[in-house]
Amino acid sequence: MRTAALPAALNSARGCIAPAMTAAIGRLSPDVREVAAYHLGGAGKALRPALALLSARAAGAAPGQALPAAVAVELVHNFSLLHDDIMDGDTERRHRPAAWTAYGTGAAILAGDALLALAQDLLLEGPPPQSAWATRCLSAATQRLIAGQAADLAFERRGDVTITECLDMAGDKTAALMACAASIGAIYAGGPAATAKNLAAFGAHAGLAFQLTDDLLGIWGTPEITGKPARSDLRTRKKTLPVVAALTSGTEPGRDLAVLLATPGPLTEQELLRAATAAGYLTEADLPPDVRAEFQAIAEFLTARQW
Repeated sequence: MRTAALPAALNSARGCIAPAMTAAIGRLSPDVREVAAYHLGGAGKALRPALALLSARAAGAAPGQALPAAVAVELVHNFSLLHDDIMDGDTERRHRPAAWTAYGTGAAILAGDALLALAQDLLLEGPPPQSAWATRCLSAATQRLIAGQAADLAFERRGDVTITECLDMAGDKTAALMACAASIGAIYAGGPAATAKNLAAFGAHAGLAFQLTDDLLGIWGTPEITGKPARSDLRTRKKTLPVVAALTSGTEPGRDLAVLLATPGPLTEQELLRAATAAGYLTEADLPPDVRAEFQAIAEFLTARQW
């Protein structure tokens, strides 16, 4: 797979966010801190902190002025990952055992809860009234993230999920926090409301594209890229957009996929390969032109993505 150079903003964010994250989790109780430190010890993308720091620059402030907001967003993101791995039964995260497999389910849940509470504390310690506005922004995004995760779980029990529902779910589960990340630095730094609004809109679109890319990686991505087992989303019967597109395509592979996903018990490797092939049958699916174009654009981006 062809790879793209890591954007400079991500490299810069990683350099300043790591010590700030270490200082933040140092405030947790020892048992919880150990689990959180293990989880955060994997090589994260630092995408959301990078967006937060860039948004401060967009508002005319120094990036460091928004560092607490950048840390807070990353803490919420990792709260969701800790819980998400448990709900999905994913045993790997960032190329090593997930926290719940290393420390137990209860310890991982508590670590996630602690990160969420810590994020709110960090923001509220900032200067008013910007700190309160930023906290409300992050809280609203977290509520949408939870709603999206709930919808994602509900989809696993349904056979009638639509593409529109998938896009709405992705908008809540991933895009909402990305929109917050892209604007919270400007909010925390006291930037103009119009700037924050425009940045949030950008983040929402970027977040949706990011989730759709992850949906593709969840089926066809290699473990070296994703840090998870091959075809991980199919193993858990997740109704991601490629799967729903195939299920609603009216094609024979789509019907074959529906039968496979309805089969009780774990799917064999041969069945997973059949499912991945069926889910890839997008060329015959009756998709709206804009959805198809977005898939194509994401596929092109995927060929250059390395993180």
